[in-house]
Amino acid sequence: MDALQTAQYARALYSAHGDRAEAEAALKMRECQAAGNMQQAQDWQAVRQTIRQIRGPNQG
Repeated sequence: MDALQTAQYARALYSAHGDRAEAEAALKMRECQAAGNMQQAQDWQAVRQTIRQIRGPNQG
């Protein structure tokens, strides 16, 4: 997945799930790892990191 696709997935997931989007991406990543799909797991990790950037720093 290229950077543009990653950003599109991240924005769509964040729009659909809000603050829960990062956890959803993490779940998908773990599911892919468990199934042995390491490339897809890396893609989901990139989506997760992009969502984190979209959200910005945690408010304390």
